[in-house]
Amino acid sequence: MPARFRTHGLASVGASASLRSNSGMQEISFTEQRLNDLEIKASYTEDLLDQLNLTIYRQQQQIDDLARELVRLRQQAPEGGAAAARNPRDELPPHY
Repeated sequence: MPARFRTHGLASVGASASLRSNSGMQEISFTEQRLNDLEIKASYTEDLLDQLNLTIYRQQQQIDDLARELVRLRQQAPEGGAAAARNPRDELPPHY
């Protein structure tokens, strides 16, 4: 049973009257605990969001670096690509 619903056994009749007067305190305590739990969840959510934003930022940097590298490699490639005239003998492995 969750802690917020636990009640302690009371031995006397007078104790039940104090239980009624403490019910307002228990409700405040429950509300405070619930608020505290929500603040903790919000804090973890903010941390997670910061981590995800950093991950996305780093991935975008990698994408930008790769795009620049691709442009550089395309500039180094000979014009005409594979259509350039090749000597078939140059294609043979050296052991032939």
